[in-house]
Amino acid sequence: MLVVLPVRALWDLLVAGARGARRHVLAPLGRGVGWVLRQAWLYVLRPLSLVLFYWPWVGLWRYVVVPVGGAAYTYLLRPLGLGAAWLCVAFGRYVLVPVGSGTGWVLRYVVVLPAGWLYRELLTPVGHGLRWLVRGLCMVVFVWPWVGLWRYLLVPGGRGLAWVGRHVLVPAGNGLAWVGRYVLLPPLSLLYRYVLLPLGELLVGAWHIAGRILRALGRGLRRLWRGWVARPAAWVYRQVATPVGHAVREVWRTSRAAVREARAEVRRMLFGGPPGEPARSRARTLGSTTAADAAPAPEISPRKRRG
Repeated sequence: MLVVLPVRALWDLLVAGARGARRHVLAPLGRGVGWVLRQAWLYVLRPLSLVLFYWPWVGLWRYVVVPVGGAAYTYLLRPLGLGAAWLCVAFGRYVLVPVGSGTGWVLRYVVVLPAGWLYRELLTPVGHGLRWLVRGLCMVVFVWPWVGLWRYLLVPGGRGLAWVGRHVLVPAGNGLAWVGRYVLLPPLSLLYRYVLLPLGELLVGAWHIAGRILRALGRGLRRLWRGWVARPAAWVYRQVATPVGHAVREVWRTSRAAVREARAEVRRMLFGGPPGEPARSRARTLGSTTAADAAPAPEISPRKRRG
């Protein structure tokens, strides 16, 4: 308990602080930020985007591109296209067809027949020779070295490794497995079953008990605070401090009024002037905040009164 109780107390304080921060700070802040962003989108960004990026292009397409494009197609592009098509048909019929026929005859008897003879009598034997030469070079450079490597090095090496694995590694692995199963595993299982598992259960139980103790201690401290501090302080404030404060306030106001009247009498005695009517008492009741008399007589300096 001496080890777990402080850790549990610190954990409960952190959890309580995090919950309070999330409840009273982060959640209202998130709601406020979401409301502000939503209002900004609804009343600022969305209308601004419509004004800047939607309505100008819609108006341009509707009132400029579509009318201008329709008129241009009807009165310019369609007649030009029909004229160009007629010219192309006429050019193809009266120019290209005769030229193509003559070109075909020339190509057949000047190019195709000589090229066929050249291909059969010269290029074909040369191609066969080059293919035989390239095949031989590829076999010498890329096939026979790898075949020899596989046949005389990798296959015997793989057989040797297989023999080592079968006669060395497998028995060694079986021996290690037997040692782990019958030598190491029983002590480890006993250690887990009789030491680690009870220790973990003990720590979990101590953690829960510490939580209950801290909750009970918190409830007791809260009740002690309410019974011995909060309620007596409230009673003293209501029954003692409030009446005493009212009485002190009234005494202060009465004293201040008496001092003000005495100062006015002294000024009249020193500088002269018409005798002023003595101000009545402006004392207030303890339960009222309204003055019992009218406002006090204004203090007028002798110079202003003479003037």
